[in-house]
Amino acid sequence: MTEILRATVSDQPLSVEEHAKLVEHAAAGAVVTFAGVVRDHDHGRSVRELEYVGHPTAGAVVAEVVADVVARFEGVRAVAVSHRVGPLAIGDVALACAVSAEHRAEAFAVCSELVDEVKRRLPVWKRQVFADGTDEWVNMP
Repeated sequence: MTEILRATVSDQPLSVEEHAKLVEHAAAGAVVTFAGVVRDHDHGRSVRELEYVGHPTAGAVVAEVVADVVARFEGVRAVAVSHRVGPLAIGDVALACAVSAEHRAEAFAVCSELVDEVKRRLPVWKRQVFADGTDEWVNMP
């Protein structure tokens, strides 16, 4: 059975290294991590900063996503996933994910699926502030 060691939404800085440390397991032959990092551009425009705003249910949704994804795979030992909300600067980690599994194929597959499903299902919206001072909301319902 997979240990879900972290499935959160937080306004605190995220560390992928901390997530990787959480999922260490003696039976795991692989640990795969992902860092979703704020970049300085989007669709040809310079981005100055981002703000993520989460619905009050976002924490429960990320936990549900993790449970749904890990239930479809064998050999996964532990998972830790966090999404950040609030203002973020260029280079900040917005999404941290770590997966330990018996074999690398499962670790890569689960990590990739978790990132895709969190981005698809999590009720968190992004406001991009561009270098010219304009802004844009992304993925708003």
